[in-house]
Amino acid sequence: MKKNIAIIMGGYSSEYQISLKSGNVVYNSLNKDIYNTYRIHIFKDKWVFVNDFNEEFPIDKNDFSVLVNETKITFDCVFNAIHGSPGEDGYMQAYFKLLNLSQTSCSMYQAALTFNKRDLLATLKPYGIKTAESYCLNLGDTINEDTIVSKVGLPCFVKANKAGSSFGISKVYKKEDLQAAIDNSFKEDNEIIIEEFLNGVEVSVGVISYKGETTVLPITEIVSENDFFDYQAKYEGKSQEITPARISDDYVNKVRLKAKKIYDILGLSGFSRSEFIFKNDEPYLLEVNTVPGLTNESILPQQAAKAGISMEELFDNAIKEALNK
Repeated sequence: MKKNIAIIMGGYSSEYQISLKSGNVVYNSLNKDIYNTYRIHIFKDKWVFVNDFNEEFPIDKNDFSVLVNETKITFDCVFNAIHGSPGEDGYMQAYFKLLNLSQTSCSMYQAALTFNKRDLLATLKPYGIKTAESYCLNLGDTINEDTIVSKVGLPCFVKANKAGSSFGISKVYKKEDLQAAIDNSFKEDNEIIIEEFLNGVEVSVGVISYKGETTVLPITEIVSENDFFDYQAKYEGKSQEITPARISDDYVNKVRLKAKKIYDILGLSGFSRSEFIFKNDEPYLLEVNTVPGLTNESILPQQAAKAGISMEELFDNAIKEALNK
């Protein structure tokens, strides 16, 4: 009997358009002979099932079901393709846990922790995971630009603490530009993190649970045409994403071990994509994404393809892993 799979997409953050693309790729890739697939749009003002004719049917939030032509549809598993809130920060994970409904991403606590950059880095530091020097601010804090510069140096990166796809991020070269960058980050989040600039090779490492085992995918080297790996570089072709990365075997071994260690330490499941920059021949962690992009252009599917894993197999495996948890 075919399983009913809800593919949730959209979300409440600036990343919603990327999420819609990811969700539709999942929808188009899954084998319809094996699964009944349903596109579920999650927005602040509506949760709806959208059929192939773009008709919308409201989701009953009491049990995450939908009534279509007087037939009630429930789901065996949820494929989470929401980047940002509420799919990557733990809220949807907690909701589905309460409903005892399987879903493809990590658990609530792990999602909330990895989505909060400063809490994630603080948690991993005792385990020997190297990170950039940083300075944190909450909305309303007094801003002492001299203190910030003395801590992280220039240039530096000003980032929204809980945001993805490079929204709310600026590279700052001069102290007098700090305030504008801080204001920009506060548009995305009420917490920000300011980090030192790490000058080195940037790589992205996908780690997934594949056929019951933690599997590190081939590593991608990021070469941005812009000043850093910003939104344009990620989604508008302003970067080279080279898989496998053009790095030494020593670098490969080091970063593979770190990425797998992070996955295991945090008790992650499903997909993860960790970003690193090499400094003094050591990988420094930038962030961990637990609902990475899943479009044809996205890094993790590129890495899976290099490992001989097709899109259909990648997504089918995620569902099977979720159902077997």
